[in-house]
Amino acid sequence: MDVRLREVRDSDLPCFFAWMSDPESVRTAAFTSEDPSDRHAFDAHWARILADPSVVMRTVLADGAVVGSAGVYGTPGDRQVMYWIDRACWGRGLATAALGALLDVVPERPLYARAAADNAGSRRVLEKCGFMVTGEDRGYAHARGEETDGLLFTLPG
Repeated sequence: MDVRLREVRDSDLPCFFAWMSDPESVRTAAFTSEDPSDRHAFDAHWARILADPSVVMRTVLADGAVVGSAGVYGTPGDRQVMYWIDRACWGRGLATAALGALLDVVPERPLYARAAADNAGSRRVLEKCGFMVTGEDRGYAHARGEETDGLLFTLPG
């Protein structure tokens, strides 16, 4: 499968919203927005992301079809990666390919990531792309309505 990244287009946002408000996907991700079904909040959040020149956000394409998003955000010295793939496409290596492509676009290091400790898929993606577990934390996960264990990852310089 051919996985590529391109600039985010407004026409991508309805897909992103559908995927980022899917209950099973949200529960797996755990650390999400307070109300993933709030379209107004989603639109405001993405307007801020796309207006911020320090954010590198891309749409993930697989064989030309929009299947997710990947990006880097945060202040210098604390840059975080994120990715979200349509649940219908999980298990095909798309997140790993997308994150790998993103790391080619964003050469700065170190980079950081966070995942729910029980999100084995995300852990595999990060480790395949060179991230190492460098810590643990516990925080309130809106998607689960409870404190949830998390893993902190670093891609060293």
